[in-house]
Amino acid sequence: MRRAISRWEIVGFSVNDVIGSGVYLLPAAAAAILGWASVGAVVLAGIAVLLLVLCFAEAGSYFDRPGSAYVYTREAFGELAGFEVGWMTWLARVASVSSLSVGFARAVGYLWPEANVGTGKALAIILPVLLLTWINVIGVKSGVRTAVFLAITKTLPLLVFIFVGVFYVSPSLATSVTPKPGAGGLGDAVLLLLYAYAGFENTAAPAGEFKNPRRDVPFALITQIVIVTLIYSAVQWVALGTLPGVVNSQTPLADAAARFLPWGGLLMTVGGVISILGTNGNTVLSGPRYLYALARDGFGPRFLATLHPKYRTPAAAVVLQTAIALPLAFTGSFEALATLSTVARLATYFGTALAVPVLRRKLPREAVVRLPGGPAIPIAAALLCVVFAASAKVENLIAGAIALVAGGLIYFFWRRPVTPDTEP
Repeated sequence: MRRAISRWEIVGFSVNDVIGSGVYLLPAAAAAILGWASVGAVVLAGIAVLLLVLCFAEAGSYFDRPGSAYVYTREAFGELAGFEVGWMTWLARVASVSSLSVGFARAVGYLWPEANVGTGKALAIILPVLLLTWINVIGVKSGVRTAVFLAITKTLPLLVFIFVGVFYVSPSLATSVTPKPGAGGLGDAVLLLLYAYAGFENTAAPAGEFKNPRRDVPFALITQIVIVTLIYSAVQWVALGTLPGVVNSQTPLADAAARFLPWGGLLMTVGGVISILGTNGNTVLSGPRYLYALARDGFGPRFLATLHPKYRTPAAAVVLQTAIALPLAFTGSFEALATLSTVARLATYFGTALAVPVLRRKLPREAVVRLPGGPAIPIAAALLCVVFAASAKVENLIAGAIALVAGGLIYFFWRRPVTPDTEP
């Protein structure tokens, strides 16, 4: 029986997954590389990512079962391609949980310095993830509603920042910002903007637990990218126009808000903490659905393909993901783990873009959404993924290639007969 999760709850879930730590780091990092042109770059990045979002919107309208890009590419290109995309997508989720957990401890450190070292840091990493794991074990309804609550809570500080700060913006200050020497090249800016917009692909991961996923997932995806692009571009403009020396700030939104609100620094710091927590909550919810889908199709231990007898959630997959992500959080830095997550996502985006034209031929009567322009949008989206990949450092691409090879070995040597199970 499907849970009565409304389309606006799914929109909140989707927004929550995209607006994370990126928006709180974006103004300074983007300005350091692109200067005043970073405002336009944020808008252009939103338009570019819209191509990917549209591909997910059409692909999602063909299916009402969990798995997102794994399901799309498996249906289009067969088991091996589907498995590799599902494998890379899940690895991105694991790396995301780890990096966001480290980032959460770092953000909390501004309010509680002990969170940066020793036992305090361990508690700041472990306790929130365990809480989010429990929430998502007891049901997707609780997970999605928690995500909606966190989406609202994290967005309100940004709206205050925008609607108050816009009256203090100095256009001459904003347009005088120049790139910081040695901050990075265009490739770094491309990956930075992708990281800020990433996460939308998780929207359809628990689709089997939505009431009407074939209609509501496309609506949520498109609504989300419009909301996020408007917020990101407005935040960038206010930060550049109110904070002198924005390119050197470690906490650009908190520093900018403190200039026009007496409690602005605290508000934006708390907002950043909640933002990271919210995004991590979505990742703890969506990631195990990929693992469950892979196991249900014969890849991995059978226990991962089972549902909790009471809550009807993939509880074993939820717990296993947390058990892997937490130790990883203690072995890597936020930046390294975030980069791994970004590179791994490219397989998800590329596979889905290529799958759309194939799904049109294979399932001509199934789509609720059909993109205009024939293959133009999917081809443009696939080429965009190539541009993103070309922007990555060689060592990151090598890491991605190793992950793909590892996935291939699992595919060929750890397949088992499929045991049908009831979908959540």
